[in-house]
Amino acid sequence: MSPGTGAALRLLAATVDAKAVAEIGTGTGVSGIHLLHGMRPDGVLTTVDPEPERQQFARQAFRAAGFASNRARFIPGRALDVLPRLADSGYDLVFCDGDRLECLDYLAESLRLLRPGGLVVFEGVFADGRTVDSGPQPAEVGRLRELLRAVRESQDLVPSLLPVGDGLLCAVKR
Repeated sequence: MSPGTGAALRLLAATVDAKAVAEIGTGTGVSGIHLLHGMRPDGVLTTVDPEPERQQFARQAFRAAGFASNRARFIPGRALDVLPRLADSGYDLVFCDGDRLECLDYLAESLRLLRPGGLVVFEGVFADGRTVDSGPQPAEVGRLRELLRAVRESQDLVPSLLPVGDGLLCAVKR
């Protein structure tokens, strides 16, 4: 994750005064640290990843960054298996950095999870410039194009595409 993307995530979490954030794709914890820095001091990050080893690494990174263990809830598993168990309208922000082939499903789950005025954010929507390249593309790029179209055309969202890192697609739920 680029420093600009991290700064944008921190700003977005602060903008919605995030107390509850869901993250799809824990990774090494870099995005989670940025989100936690932008969240309220009593906020909790719920992060989902199919790889428990990544979550253990992220847990150590959060601790090294000075965050108390009760600031993050780690749930191992596939996002589409875990997200349906999370509370409807219980989240201020949903950050999606998981399997690009599942991004439309993440969008549907995010709309259910977000409170009105909440924010959904997708990382990497430029796909290294491939989403605007007219040549043949892999299935994940086609799926990202569908996501961009769905967010743009949704009456339930106010979207913006931020040109930081590899592209942040942001949308506020009406």
